[in-house]
Amino acid sequence: MLNWIWTGLLFVSILCACLTGRTEELANAVLSGAQSAVELCFATMGMMCFWTGMMHIAEKGGLTQLLAKVLHPILKHLFPDLKPGSRAAGAICMNLTANFLGLGNAATPLGISAMKELKKCDPKCGDEANRSMVLFVVLNTASLQLIPTYMATIRAKYGAQNPFDLLPAVWITSICALLVAVLSAKLFERRKVRG
Repeated sequence: MLNWIWTGLLFVSILCACLTGRTEELANAVLSGAQSAVELCFATMGMMCFWTGMMHIAEKGGLTQLLAKVLHPILKHLFPDLKPGSRAAGAICMNLTANFLGLGNAATPLGISAMKELKKCDPKCGDEANRSMVLFVVLNTASLQLIPTYMATIRAKYGAQNPFDLLPAVWITSICALLVAVLSAKLFERRKVRG
């Protein structure tokens, strides 16, 4: 679906540029946009490599188990099907930690790992997601961000004097989004169980 949307946007842009005689401006925008994208990739690559490496070291160093113990009181209410100290709980904790640090790209492979572990916990669900998987996707999507590292890196690259001055707004919006998402997921879960 997204491919069709992007294709439609590109087609409409080219059509409008041709109809208004602004093809040269469109070509310049495409070239400058491509250059900006490459510069942005290089600006964020160092930060992503550093934090991804730190997350891997933390996992190998036993931080996963420590985080699983610290987050166990919360996780046992959110994921009652999970066993304490399971690999799935550890993978969820690492994903949540990456999201706490605002590392969406580093959280993605950890999220995939967590989904695989959740699938192993309930092999009878087949191709359908069980309630733990659905809730995990909700938590991952509406994640709580304590330090928006990626956003601060982008803001610093584009000249922000204080890239972290958006912290209060990020905290408020991420807490509200997380609460609404988790409450909605739990309400739909109860409704499905009753129905």
